[in-house]
Amino acid sequence: MFFETHDGTRLAYEDYGHGEPIVFVSSAMLNTEMWEYQLPFFAEGGFRCVAFDRRGHGRSDRPSTGYDMDSTADDLAALLEHLDLRGVTLVGHSLGGAEVARYLARHGSGRVARAVFIAAMLPFLTRTEDNPHGLPEAAVAASVAQLRADRPKWLARQKQAFFATHLGNDVSPALVEHTMAQCLSASPWATLKAQQAALTTDNRAGLREIDIPTLIVHGAADFSAPVDVTGRRTAELIPGTTYLEYPTAGHGIYASHHAQLNADLLAFIEKDRAATR
Repeated sequence: MFFETHDGTRLAYEDYGHGEPIVFVSSAMLNTEMWEYQLPFFAEGGFRCVAFDRRGHGRSDRPSTGYDMDSTADDLAALLEHLDLRGVTLVGHSLGGAEVARYLARHGSGRVARAVFIAAMLPFLTRTEDNPHGLPEAAVAASVAQLRADRPKWLARQKQAFFATHLGNDVSPALVEHTMAQCLSASPWATLKAQQAALTTDNRAGLREIDIPTLIVHGAADFSAPVDVTGRRTAELIPGTTYLEYPTAGHGIYASHHAQLNADLLAFIEKDRAATR
């Protein structure tokens, strides 16, 4: 199934189950396949589950433009409008989490009941004078340069750290390679532009204005989005957020810790439901 975005780009989406909607927003380089541990769990548990392939990813169109955070947040808005979804729980991983935050800043929470940020690339990763806890500009530039020079090598170098397998997480070599293949299937252009957006976009102001219940889940061993730069700082900016930190989780928390993550996400939704009855 497909829908058209604000600039005519055609994006693929999947839609399972019936009930209160949950929209899953994927990480950069990954696509709807990354949610294989979440979609059946929630669809079979009485929720309507929607996931989509970002532009340049999966089965979606591969345009040359529209990879800035404002445009991809507008793509998410187009999906919610296309399906006329309301009372949505938005769940974003990594760059997807940043896009959820940007969506709320640009479009408000009229269609959204709550938001979940999983290993999100928030609030602002590049170090500046007013963001001293960010990553040094030289480190950001070096990462982008390595990506440009040899994308498969750049991914292979961090594929084990992605799941923090050194901490004993039960992630099979087959799953690691499957994830690597998903990442390599994304458009190289989209991969580069998404990485640049993730590292350089400042979402601090928008996070302070979030007016719906939020859950932040982050791994203490996250190599891609170090928790002291991202998760903990994001929690300080969002009023009244629920913050959960998994001691042994890396960036691939959606797979390595999927049972715990699904249980915590379900508990968050059910608690908010009970509070609003």
